[in-house]
Amino acid sequence: MTDHLQEQEMEIEALEAILMDEFKEIHSGESGLNTSNRCFQITLSPQDDDTDQSTTLPVLLALIFSHTEKYPDGPPLLNVKSIRGIQVSDLKVLKEKLEQEASENLGMAMIYTLVTSAKEWLSERYGQDADADNVEEEESTKDEVIIPHGEPVTVDTFLAWRERFEAELALERAKLMPESALTAPKEKKLSGRQWFESGRATAKGAARVNEESDEEDEEDIDFDDDDFEDDEEDMLEHYLAEKSDLSTHS
Repeated sequence: MTDHLQEQEMEIEALEAILMDEFKEIHSGESGLNTSNRCFQITLSPQDDDTDQSTTLPVLLALIFSHTEKYPDGPPLLNVKSIRGIQVSDLKVLKEKLEQEASENLGMAMIYTLVTSAKEWLSERYGQDADADNVEEEESTKDEVIIPHGEPVTVDTFLAWRERFEAELALERAKLMPESALTAPKEKKLSGRQWFESGRATAKGAARVNEESDEEDEEDIDFDDDDFEDDEEDMLEHYLAEKSDLSTHS
């Protein structure tokens, strides 16, 4: 008997040192336990130790215990109460869980073990739900999409835009061509030297000069087909960007 009382007193002192303000003695009439022995209450929440203590927590649990005569060789009397935000059904589940763990830890001081278990249960049952709500709120904010206003993109509108785009592109390229290439007729004009030579040469020679002149001029204004080919995917991206700009300005 004396050994049990000594162990109980030592455990209470240790709990007071560890839990500090979370640990207090209460009247047996407040405990909900059928005993006249000393009763104690430990306040628990699903928070980390480094959480700001001034923050109002949505969930608070009161773990109440009283040592029995043969504790720790016998289980303590246990009770759990909701200080804030815990459902009655959850209190029942938690109390059964703690009583089961108490029976598994007979012969050793177990209150702090039960405190740890209760706090983990709170974190799993309520802490994760709160985190999940925060995550869902953050995800919903990220998923908000600004719907552009204006003409919808269809195959017809894209093809019409592509035709205009190619015309504008051809005009820009035309500005970069030599003026002689734009003003020359299909039959290329001869240079002054060629006209001079053609006046004294045979018709065959003049024809040959003309043929060579055509080849030279064709080489001067020959453009690679690749210069006029644009990847349709790049054009679509350009079109969509242009549509986005128009929607923004409107």
